[in-house]
Amino acid sequence: MPQFTTRPEIAGTFGVVASTHWIASTVGMAILERGGNAFDAAVATGFALQIVEPHLNGPGGDMPAILYSAANDRVEVLCGQGPAPAGATIDHYRAEGLDLIPGSGLLATVIPGSFDAWMIMLRDYGILSLREVLEPAIFYAEQGHPLLPRVADAIAERAAFFSAEWPTSAATWLPGGKAPAAGSLFRNPVLAATWKRLLAEAESAGGREAQVERARDAFYRGFIAEAIDGFFRSAEVMDASESRHRGVLNGDDLAGYSATLEASLTYDYHGWTVCKTGPWGQGPVLLQALALLEGFDLAELDPAGPRFIHLVVEALKLAFADREIYYGDPNFSEVPMAELLSRGYNDARRKLIGERASFDLRPGSVAGYEDQLARTMAVIEAAGISETGVYEPTMAHLADRPSVEISGDTVHIDVIDRWGNMVSATPSGGWLQSSPTVPELGFQLNSRGQMFWLTEGLPTSLAPGKRPRTTLTPSLALFEGRPTLSFGTPGGDQQDQWQLPFFLRHVHHGLNLQEAIDLPLFHTTHFPASFHPRQRQPGHIMVERDAGAATLAGLRQRGHEVEEAEPWSVGRLTAARREKDGVLKAAATPRLMQAYAVGR
Repeated sequence: MPQFTTRPEIAGTFGVVASTHWIASTVGMAILERGGNAFDAAVATGFALQIVEPHLNGPGGDMPAILYSAANDRVEVLCGQGPAPAGATIDHYRAEGLDLIPGSGLLATVIPGSFDAWMIMLRDYGILSLREVLEPAIFYAEQGHPLLPRVADAIAERAAFFSAEWPTSAATWLPGGKAPAAGSLFRNPVLAATWKRLLAEAESAGGREAQVERARDAFYRGFIAEAIDGFFRSAEVMDASESRHRGVLNGDDLAGYSATLEASLTYDYHGWTVCKTGPWGQGPVLLQALALLEGFDLAELDPAGPRFIHLVVEALKLAFADREIYYGDPNFSEVPMAELLSRGYNDARRKLIGERASFDLRPGSVAGYEDQLARTMAVIEAAGISETGVYEPTMAHLADRPSVEISGDTVHIDVIDRWGNMVSATPSGGWLQSSPTVPELGFQLNSRGQMFWLTEGLPTSLAPGKRPRTTLTPSLALFEGRPTLSFGTPGGDQQDQWQLPFFLRHVHHGLNLQEAIDLPLFHTTHFPASFHPRQRQPGHIMVERDAGAATLAGLRQRGHEVEEAEPWSVGRLTAARREKDGVLKAAATPRLMQAYAVGR
């Protein structure tokens, strides 16, 4: 018998869009209705999300996407994760008196990559014009949109700080000198003017592709780059280190940047081929966890029961431990992904999963990487154990400490069109609360640089031109060789932790997309966080309380340090699926009452 779900699983044949905000999802669907394809719809949805969820993403952020083009019959990863600027050296940051890169301000800024990634998607895969995909975002920036309660809270929490320390942010986010109320009509006329000027310059270039190229030039080599360069040359702002610092990004960094396309990293699991980013992101963690869990009969377990949760969490602990030691930009260091995903390696690692919760960080040992392992473990030990809990991105609302005020999070988009094109994209960065607004532009830049270590010789050591090891991790999966499933979620280090049980419940227990999303979720902060101050909580697990008393007790009996979360408070998953007969399906989480799936 089907289980009760908060919403129906959307089904149709024309197209489906799921995102973390209902306005953005309907914007994407409107693009499909106008004759656009999944790539056009994803671009329009992405720009709309920058307006309606500015505490979670913005024009100055970053964005990886996994694409399937029916015309090319190929899955590709679009990397819009910008690298560190030329001036971002360990020596410079150490000279500033820092041991860790601050989680806010200007020193954490890397080259903004999302805009170029969206433009490449539109140019190479879309069919509509730049104006058609930008106009919805311009409308909501200029005419206004009802402000989400969580956006209002983020602004209110930083209002005094903006007024005292970041006056350019106060000018944008405190209209009339005060924090806007939840549900009030909020406008960003400066950002609307930025996009209108960019459109005017682009449309002077001629044809569709030429217009996209002119837009790229305007952002990275034209008036937008000039405004960013000028702001960074003059601004010295307070950041999470409780000191004032200048940033190191400049116009030359922007001028030389381009988003890139690359092959996805894959793992075959029970007839599915799961596609993820390379190890410059955390995506391979999900693949490693699947390789470990392949040795257990998960189909026989209650998908919300204590043994299922225990096995998934213990596999994730091992996979994330490897992330800390081995992952990084493969353009700068060799990452042994073939070994980490090999059968022999995972057969040996699987034996570490016992009946009791592990409290140790247990990365695997790969031949030739012994020194790297020792150096990284020393850095992790120096960062220490959190005494107050690790509440970053999505779960920050559960914390009671000032540092969460600078946390930001992420959005997610899944689109499938009637031709079978698929997009899974996870934009983030450029959070209103984490970096001062560039006054001429109406948006702020990212703080992704906080994911680098200021210690030499690690895969994630800060270096000019290196991509930070992002937490952004969209997913696309093929079933029996046929592109079938797109899914993802915001949530920092929790992204793959929430995607994994969703995928397993869908694959092993036959749950539809909405059923799999609605079941109680969980995650651990056992391993070091990717966000400042980079601490961890050994043995910790957070579980939604509606998993039930028996499940919570069973986890405690297995030794887990269980933190109970309120029902419907963990995770922001969305998903879309294309069946063999062409039927399209989609679903979105009811948690936080924002995400929506639409389709027909």
